[in-house]
Amino acid sequence: MNPKAKPPVWKMVKEAVEALGGTTTNIAVRDWILKKYPGTNPTTIGCQIIVATVNHASRIHYPENQKPRFAEAQYDFLFRPATGALEWYDPKQHGQWEIAELENGKLVAREIEKGETVDPVGEGKSFAAEHHLRDFLAKNLHVIEEGLQLYVDEGGTVGVEYKTPMGRMDLLTVDKKGGLLIIELKVERGPDEVCGQIMRYYGWVKRHVANGKPVRGLIIAQHISERIRYALADVPGITAREYKLHITLSDVAHVDDVKAKP
Repeated sequence: MNPKAKPPVWKMVKEAVEALGGTTTNIAVRDWILKKYPGTNPTTIGCQIIVATVNHASRIHYPENQKPRFAEAQYDFLFRPATGALEWYDPKQHGQWEIAELENGKLVAREIEKGETVDPVGEGKSFAAEHHLRDFLAKNLHVIEEGLQLYVDEGGTVGVEYKTPMGRMDLLTVDKKGGLLIIELKVERGPDEVCGQIMRYYGWVKRHVANGKPVRGLIIAQHISERIRYALADVPGITAREYKLHITLSDVAHVDDVKAKP
């Protein structure tokens, strides 16, 4: 098949679910697409499954779903009854879902009928600053590297706070060449311990996830100490970067200059 004739991957997903009878699994969809459309990126398939799944909490990390709306657009056609399982989204059976914006500005995927106020932290507390940094980067991976995508495993678990026997990785991503990039975040100064932490993740990912693909590690903090610089100086594949916040202010019109709306 001519690569130029390939449909968008989200349409491939829709086609696969239909061909598989409307009730299937992430793995079956992936395998069906790779058979019919050889060369399609498996990570992109996983991402587009999440994009199209109305009750997947991580769908809000993708550009298609970063505005509040009812789940009735072209990307809203799957429901996740269990981890790794998929079926056609039916509002009569599954309830009406939406992407909603909370008072703190965070987007969530939720069922409208329940009318719940979702507090991701609990007890009305604000996010820890490190969580803010993680969520921002998860939605803006191009800031780190062009072509970077969130890793998605066979069960549909996305690489944000990715749980492993070695601990939870802040972000596990896939670069445009298919290699894996582990990202560890520290909101202020990076403590010395972060080096050992990311090395543990690196070793585990290389042996249990990468399947021979390249693995890299990246520490991001507001300040990278000299100790960390020396610790990583002779460690190939693991680097560190410092982030800086930039705030732009704009004037607002004086109340007397604002025309009353009819």
